[in-house]
Amino acid sequence: MPSRDESTGASEPGIRRRVLVVDDEPSIIDAVATVLRYEGFEVEEAATGRAGLAKCQERSFDLVILDVMLPDLDGFEITRRLRADGIDVPVLFLTARNEVEDLVAGLGVGGDDYVSKPFSLAEIVARAKALVRRRQGDEQDHLLKFADIVMDERTHEVTRGSEPVKLTATEFSLLRLFLLNPRLVLSKEQIIDHVWHYDFGGNANIVETYVRYLRRKLDAHGPPVIHTIRLVGYVMREPKA
Repeated sequence: MPSRDESTGASEPGIRRRVLVVDDEPSIIDAVATVLRYEGFEVEEAATGRAGLAKCQERSFDLVILDVMLPDLDGFEITRRLRADGIDVPVLFLTARNEVEDLVAGLGVGGDDYVSKPFSLAEIVARAKALVRRRQGDEQDHLLKFADIVMDERTHEVTRGSEPVKLTATEFSLLRLFLLNPRLVLSKEQIIDHVWHYDFGGNANIVETYVRYLRRKLDAHGPPVIHTIRLVGYVMREPKA
C-alpha cells in the first residue's frame, strides 16, 4: 500500500470526500477504490455506465473517476448527460485510447482531467486530491511540491529552494510526472506514455537524455533527487541528509 504523501494534501480530519469509481474491470475498481479509501475518501463503485449515471443522479459526489470505454454508455456520453442535467461534479477519465483527439474530445464534453492506462495508483491519488481541492477553491491546488521543489502548473514556473529553474516544455512535463509519483519507480515505457504520449515513434533512449537534462538543472540548486534504478527505470526520492 502506498504511503501517505503530505505534499499532495490528504483529506482533512473528519471530512470524508465522496468519490464514485466507474469501471467494468473489477481489478481496476478494487485497486483504485482500495487506495482511495486508504487516503481517507469515501468510495462508491459502479461496473456499468448506466449504474454510474444513476448514482450521480441520486446523490452528490466530490469526484467521479470514469472509465472511457464502458460496455453500455461510454464515459464521454455519461459526462455529456451529467452536464446536461446541471451536475458539475469533477470528472477524471481513465482511458486506454491512444488518440490524442479522443482525449481532447473528452475534456471538451466537460471532463476535468484524464489518466492513461496503465497508470500508477499514486497518480490517481494525486489527481483525485487536486480535483477535489480545486472544487473547494483551494488557491494552492495548482502547486506540486516535493522536498524543496515547487512547480506551479498555471504559470509553468519551477523553483528549487528560492532559485528559479528554467525548463523546456518536455522537461516540465517530465518533472511533473515525477512530482505526481514521488518515491515510485517509473519505467522508460511509462515515462514515454505520459510525457511523449502515444504519438512517439523515436528511440527510447530519449528518456535517458531528458532525465539527464532535468537532473543537471535541478542538481545545480541542491542534492540529487532523481535516481536511476538499473534495468528498471527512475525514481524521485528525498535528498539524503
